[in-house]
Amino acid sequence: MPNEVKELLLALWPLILLQYAVVIWALVDLVRRGIVKGLPKIAWGIIILTGLIGSIIYLAAGRGEE
Repeated sequence: MPNEVKELLLALWPLILLQYAVVIWALVDLVRRGIVKGLPKIAWGIIILTGLIGSIIYLAAGRGEE
């Protein structure tokens, strides 16, 4: 593997971990939350699994009452 690729992977590693952490946080929140807004839980699950943007959309707009 070329040295530039290794350096790029080392530089992006924290962002990749952050993305997975946000997705996992959103999925755990979805499972634990009784009521969600706007869509059924399965639809929110699919949106969350699309990646970071889907997770942020859920956390900003889909969380219902606790």
